[in-house]
Amino acid sequence: MSQLAIFYPLSVGVDNPVLRQISQPIDVIDSDVKDFGDVLLTLMYEYDGVGLAAPQLGKNIRMIAVTEWEEKKTTPRKGKQASHKKLVGERIMINPEILEYSTTTQITEEACLSVPKVFGDVKRYQRIKVKYQDSKGKIITKKLTGFNAVIVQHEIDHLNGILFVDKVIRFSKS
Repeated sequence: MSQLAIFYPLSVGVDNPVLRQISQPIDVIDSDVKDFGDVLLTLMYEYDGVGLAAPQLGKNIRMIAVTEWEEKKTTPRKGKQASHKKLVGERIMINPEILEYSTTTQITEEACLSVPKVFGDVKRYQRIKVKYQDSKGKIITKKLTGFNAVIVQHEIDHLNGILFVDKVIRFSKS
């Protein structure tokens, strides 16, 4: 465990009050906020996650770190479609807000660093349009689909005191 992880321990448990609070907006993006963004990114990778929200590190502020993936669907032999994902980036989202949701949904297996060893199928929107600020304060609007949309929806739920287990339609044993 790194020094950073000792200083910012992972908040765990479905009844953890920090994880159940609604996070506060960030009014000023100063050096402390930027530094915490670096902490989120570093620990997201250290904990082997695809996303991490500030409440998971004990801070009830509206900030998330997310990975970005390129998805390629292929049709291997026997006609079954498969999806291959390649990590293409990462980003910090400050004050993220979903502006639009698609009418289509997808069901994917999810897990969460704050609820260890629990897996379940969750129904999420296939496409979203999200607005957020980057670490320089620039407002960005981005359309996301598939796995990228799932990650952002999952992490924004954390900012609203919602855990994926609240939305599970079927638990699995993965």
